Amino acid sequence: MADRGVDMLALPKEVKDQLAELDLELSEGDITQKGYEKKRTKLLLPFFIHTPVEAPPPAYDAQAPGPSNASGSTHANAHTQAPPPSSSSRYRDRRSRRPHRSGGTRDDRYRSDIHTEAVQAALAKHKEEKMALPMPTKRRSTYVQSPINNCTPPGSVGLTPSNQPDCFYFLRNSLHSSSSSEDEGALLRQSSVGAGLGAPAPSSLLQPPSLQSPDSWINRSVQGSSTSSSASSASSTLSHGESKPQPQPQPSQPQTQAQPQYKPQYQPQYQPQYQPQYQPQYQPQYQSQLQPQSQPQHPAIADMLAQARIGLSENSGPPPDVLAAAPQARGSSQVDRPNNPPVVRGMSREQSRSSMMETADGVPVNSRVSTKIQQLLNTLKRPKRPPLSEFFVDDQEEIVEVPQPDPNTPRPEGRQIIPVKGEPLGVVSNWPPALQAALARWGATQGKSPALTALDITGKTLYTLTYGKLWSRSVKLAYTLLNKLGPKNEQVLKPGDRVALVYPNSDPGMFWVAFYGCLLAEVIPVPIEVPLSRKDAGSSQVGFLLGSCGVTLALTSEICLKGLPKTPTGEILQFKGWPQLKWVVTDSKYLTKPGKDWQPHIPTANTDPAYIEYKASKEGTVMGVAVSKVAMLTHCQALTQACNYCEGETLVNVLDFKKDMGLWHGVLTSVMNRIHTISVPYAVMKACPLSWVQRVHIHKARVALVKCRDLHWAMMAHREQRDTSLASLRMLIVADGANPWSVSSCDAFLNMFQIHGLKPEVICPCATSPEAMTVAIRRPGVPGTPLPARAILSMGGLSHGVIRVNTEDKNSALTVQDVGHVMPGALMCIVKPEGPPQLCKTDEIGEIVVNSRAGGNMYYGLPGVTKNTFEVIPVNALGAPIGEIPFVRSGLLGFVGPGSLIFVVGKNEGLLMVSGRRHNADDLVATALAVEPVKTVYRGRIAVFSVTVFYDERIVVVAEQRPDASEEDSFQWMSRVLQAIDSIHQVGLYCLALVPANTLPKTHLGGIHIFETKQHFLDGNLHPCNILMCPHTCVTNLPKPRQKQPVGVGPASIMVGNLVAGKRIAQAAGRDLGMIEDQDLIRKLRMWPTMMHQFLSEALQWRAQTDPDHCLYVLLNAKGVAVSTATCVQLHKRAEKIAAALTEKGSINTGDNVVLLYPPGIDLIASFYGCLYAGCVPVTVRPPHPQNLAATLPTVRMIIDVSKAACILTTQNLMRILRSKEAAATLNIKTWPTIIDTDDLPRHRPPTIYKPPTAEMIAYLDFSVSTTGMLTGVKISHAAVSALCRSIKLQCELYSSRQIAICLDPYCGLGFVLWCLASVYSGHQSILIPPMELESCLPLWLSTLSQYRIRDTFCSYSVMELCTKGIGTQTDILKARGLNLSCVRSCVVIAEERTRLALTMSFSKLFKDLGLSPRAVSTAFGSRVNLAICMQGTTGPDPSTVYVDMKSLRHDRVRLVERGAPQSLPLMESGKILPGVRVIIVNPETRGPLGDSHLGEIWINSPHSASGYYTIYGEESLQADHFNTKLSFGDPTTLWARTGYLGFVKRTELLDAAGHRHDALFVVGSLDETLELRGLRYHPIDIETSVSRAHRSIAESAVFTWTNLLVVVAELCGSEQDALDLVPLVTNVVLEEHHLIVGVVVIVDPGVIPINSRGEKQRMHLRDSFLADQLDPIYVAYNM
Repeated sequence: MADRGVDMLALPKEVKDQLAELDLELSEGDITQKGYEKKRTKLLLPFFIHTPVEAPPPAYDAQAPGPSNASGSTHANAHTQAPPPSSSSRYRDRRSRRPHRSGGTRDDRYRSDIHTEAVQAALAKHKEEKMALPMPTKRRSTYVQSPINNCTPPGSVGLTPSNQPDCFYFLRNSLHSSSSSEDEGALLRQSSVGAGLGAPAPSSLLQPPSLQSPDSWINRSVQGSSTSSSASSASSTLSHGESKPQPQPQPSQPQTQAQPQYKPQYQPQYQPQYQPQYQPQYQPQYQSQLQPQSQPQHPAIADMLAQARIGLSENSGPPPDVLAAAPQARGSSQVDRPNNPPVVRGMSREQSRSSMMETADGVPVNSRVSTKIQQLLNTLKRPKRPPLSEFFVDDQEEIVEVPQPDPNTPRPEGRQIIPVKGEPLGVVSNWPPALQAALARWGATQGKSPALTALDITGKTLYTLTYGKLWSRSVKLAYTLLNKLGPKNEQVLKPGDRVALVYPNSDPGMFWVAFYGCLLAEVIPVPIEVPLSRKDAGSSQVGFLLGSCGVTLALTSEICLKGLPKTPTGEILQFKGWPQLKWVVTDSKYLTKPGKDWQPHIPTANTDPAYIEYKASKEGTVMGVAVSKVAMLTHCQALTQACNYCEGETLVNVLDFKKDMGLWHGVLTSVMNRIHTISVPYAVMKACPLSWVQRVHIHKARVALVKCRDLHWAMMAHREQRDTSLASLRMLIVADGANPWSVSSCDAFLNMFQIHGLKPEVICPCATSPEAMTVAIRRPGVPGTPLPARAILSMGGLSHGVIRVNTEDKNSALTVQDVGHVMPGALMCIVKPEGPPQLCKTDEIGEIVVNSRAGGNMYYGLPGVTKNTFEVIPVNALGAPIGEIPFVRSGLLGFVGPGSLIFVVGKNEGLLMVSGRRHNADDLVATALAVEPVKTVYRGRIAVFSVTVFYDERIVVVAEQRPDASEEDSFQWMSRVLQAIDSIHQVGLYCLALVPANTLPKTHLGGIHIFETKQHFLDGNLHPCNILMCPHTCVTNLPKPRQKQPVGVGPASIMVGNLVAGKRIAQAAGRDLGMIEDQDLIRKLRMWPTMMHQFLSEALQWRAQTDPDHCLYVLLNAKGVAVSTATCVQLHKRAEKIAAALTEKGSINTGDNVVLLYPPGIDLIASFYGCLYAGCVPVTVRPPHPQNLAATLPTVRMIIDVSKAACILTTQNLMRILRSKEAAATLNIKTWPTIIDTDDLPRHRPPTIYKPPTAEMIAYLDFSVSTTGMLTGVKISHAAVSALCRSIKLQCELYSSRQIAICLDPYCGLGFVLWCLASVYSGHQSILIPPMELESCLPLWLSTLSQYRIRDTFCSYSVMELCTKGIGTQTDILKARGLNLSCVRSCVVIAEERTRLALTMSFSKLFKDLGLSPRAVSTAFGSRVNLAICMQGTTGPDPSTVYVDMKSLRHDRVRLVERGAPQSLPLMESGKILPGVRVIIVNPETRGPLGDSHLGEIWINSPHSASGYYTIYGEESLQADHFNTKLSFGDPTTLWARTGYLGFVKRTELLDAAGHRHDALFVVGSLDETLELRGLRYHPIDIETSVSRAHRSIAESAVFTWTNLLVVVAELCGSEQDALDLVPLVTNVVLEEHHLIVGVVVIVDPGVIPINSRGEKQRMHLRDSFLADQLDPIYVAYNM
């Protein structure tokens, strides 16, 4: 740096001003980095101090954090600088900086200089290889932020521009909110943990000082000098000024390496006591017995850090080589990445690379989705994944890829740590025997002395509470609590009861009185936060705390009580999870003055609980840490000794006085030492961030108690007060100094306020935890002594839990400052954070455990949890306990440095264990903050946590986005954060989400409530406005892809009898198709020879003659009224009229194809038979939707063109639509074939009724759009029609006297057969219910069943779903209307897909109350090659259900498992196989038969199979393959039809009608639809089922693949703000349940996923619409 050798304080004012101007120019982009360096060097050149500079040792940054560190933005390496800000940010920054031209407000200053530089360097690397990340696509309407959010930064609610002080206006513009600490989005730097635990101390070291009775002590104090000072409290030890420095040990004989020659079972090593120069004040007692040992090759960190002292003497030699044998190349622990990009099938590698790149750049502008997918593919060319070895073996239960341990992983090499002992706790004659005694003493002798000054919201003094007033009010409250709460002086509270203290942060006086009143009454205070609403973050957890502590009474102030949320009747709201509380107001006017003879009882401090401090765990649970009376007193004594508190000093406290340091120093220790405390509440800090500095100046305060946040805020506003002086401060205690990122805050603050009299040695960081209380604190130093050194550690080492000095890559280094020495009277060691509490090695990170009388005793009311935390006995490497003394876990992770200095690198709560490596949430926050977040997010509003997905923790970062940040800014920032974290921490982020300002759940002091944020994320309630999922980079434990084995028929496949590989062949058959079914027909057969079975047209003529008035069809409308009926003769005559019209108007020849375009109804049936009478081939087509012609008319046109129809039969209404202007806008209406309207035909009869010469001639064409988007037409012959109708008649026992109800689309498949053909063949009456009528009247179908007492009904899945979702909750209303379904014997769902078991079961359960038998619901299965293969029918066993293992299914295997097994999929039999049908399961590749319960393609042999595909060009090869196929071995003569569906046959224990064991057919899914991913076969329905379960707002979902990406489309039925919540949940569930990474998540409106008439999803249509950008999605997320 240019200023390395310059004394910045000595520079003339004009030079300082010029430097500030230069800084501003650089920050606003008005000057290049190079120009900046040049001008700055020129300005500073005359002021260089030319002294030889000694190179600092590698372990520590020896430079004092003086002015030279402060310029944090200037680095020698220009390339590490961030690029100049964009013009918009330049404008914004300029606007906020104009009034303060003299520099010093640059953001770089408030980050870790080293870290920012590292982040910028990491990003610069990435810049060279420009990342082509596709930005998400968002619909414009999504997420319009409300104006309130737009103008209210977090933490400034209620401050409008009119009432904001100027200092706040600047704060808001420059930094918005704060950083650091739990209050404001912790910047804590927590680095990964290693292992280890510590050793006990002999009990003699832990004896308490002798205690005297409080009465005698108080009397003696009152009689003696009232000004006796606690300055003598350190009388037993050397005071700071008198310390005699010891000679420094030579490097060849490091003191910390010395070992005693004798080895007792337990030996404390007395570590050096604190001294300003950080030298030991006294040698260990057995120093003379110690012999130096030879230095090991690789000294442990603590050992060698001992030598890395500031100012090594000339002759002490160079410091040892720390990592002689372990210089780890950067990134060596990173996983290997395959170099080869993925190759698209059918292309050479070069081809694929070039074509991909071209596609990414050269796609037309309108298809932005395709471009983005291509961009995404390009980013995935080098996926972060371990190399894949042999193919995946699925037999082992463990499905996760276990990463192999890296041989280069650093391991601890030091010796086992020895417990560290603090200096003895001095016994001082005038220390009180109990804390209440101290208050009594000061109340009596120093009544006028000020105890507490409280401030109002503007920062002015509100009131001062004297010790006299504090004593008298506390006594009044104690008396009232014990005697005046119940009626007639009944005692409500007894000593030992727990009482909640509910006071706002703005009223410390009331809290002090309540706290000491409780102590005097000997009840146990439990301070908690003021509840603001029923929905407070963590409210129910506070209820758990109150419950576990047995709290029934709450003390509060009158003002606070009025502000609590109330019910409409005026009672205080019952908060969620809270016990019933009685509220007591403690204002003086409500208290009773005790009589002269009443005095509070003040016993000597004992082990009974004094108070309970609340603590929130990582899991969100709030527990109460009980602190005993003796621990409270001892802690105050230890703090007094460590901080050298004197009587009558003044202390400024900015912390929360209800807990932690704010309570220990500001309420307890201050009263013990008669200190005057000035309490600065959080609200004052928000209004005027400099208020605490002003208070120090005004009151000449000696001690200030702050957090890093308060240092930041003071720096932001320091220009408001030029004349403040901090010279009076002897101690600036930084409460979160254990946070490793506090070092930069302390340095920056010192640099700015040194000119205001702040001395470097007064900054005292400390480490605390609720359980262990104060663990360590840096003692106030002596002026002029060197400042303690810092450790510069390798992040890579920290992630493996070991300490390695960073010597190579400064970008991944962490600088930490010490937190001083162990507390007086305490013993401390480091143990492994997981598993048994084993002592760590000296170069290992572990959890700090403490043994001290001044610590928490237990989690109140939770004995089980207490044992694991408060009664830890460390063990050595062999597992043997090192002593008897119990230690307390502090939850802090750290190590012991040279001179017994304690270093903390993180907390257990912020620990993220990813792939076996430890990362700290606050490290990641700091890295994110270093990526110039000012334009995009609020500094203090970033949360980092981990979620467990697919057997590992995944890191999630959530931040609040500024209202003025653009999409591009946000996306750019997220991309840069990804790159920075990947480079510096070598860990991939799973998800990055930005939410609108002020929407993350807050803690009471305005920080982010991490646990609630995580819960919102997992529940889908986070409502982000931008999200980036990166599963490809961080999920490295996926199972290995399967490599298919070569197929071929080997000798093992040869059939032996009926067995294949030791199993029965998987085949099944329906019963024989007899020629004659009923007696009725036998009598009439004399008139009708066997032709009866061949042609349906003859059957209708026969019925018209023999039973003319028998009603065959009844058509219902939405009201359930029969709008049309048809008897046998009516149908016959209408068919004749149509046949005549075809001959006359249409000039139709025999065999021509005629399109029937009708709504569902009897017209369709009549025109079908009219075509048969005329000798034409009918083709039924669904009519176009009048409201959606553009989408539906082209399909109609396509079928007409493909079928080469000579004529169209339709209604007048539809004819008008076909010739309308709207239709003309979609296609050319002049090219329609002849259109005949059949509404008003003349009563003509055809000259003859056509009779086909052979039954093999085509009866009709069945056109259908398959789920893969293929339009296929199959030819159905007359023989097949007769055989099919006969088969259905036999299976369902259909006779003339029967009635069936049909609610199906009548255009193709089995729906058409049942609607148009079956009644004419079997003579039963069909009640027709068009499915579209259900949309206007949901109960229509069910009420018809009840009204007509129907026994058999047929429906589709879409009808069943409509009823389940629409009226499933209204069964009581339907029952009241008399609806009864007990008559229904069989309800058959007609489908060409796997049984939807969940839907059929929920339908059965929902309508069970209406009398529906659970056995009634069953399914049928058909395919294109054979319209009906299975149908349950009326007799035979119930459909059976099996559970198959989904992992095996992906490998094309069936493994049956128990119900409830993990990864199990329930499959229901698809109905009984129809008469005349034979089924065999075949390997689709070898075409050989498979064994029972093996998965293969379903092949069919049946008289009613289709004759072939109807193709324009007659491609016979396609037809032969699907309709006339032979097995490769076994039975090579039979001709089979391939259904294209995967399934298996299983022989069950059930018996069929003939008494044989029943063979059940289970359909798994269509081969065409399956997704081949990672060498495995997935069925879309399985993934979709998981997706639909992921969130309540997902109405429907569909999946498809594009190249190698899985695309998930989800329909959103909730509000649009839920849209982005779905992205992580969908990604999680697919990864967890299917081991697949979703490439693209598309959120669309309901109804976007196209569905065919059978309720099946048209996934390929959806895919085409997506790629053509026609979906109008709400949001498209590209998972990188």
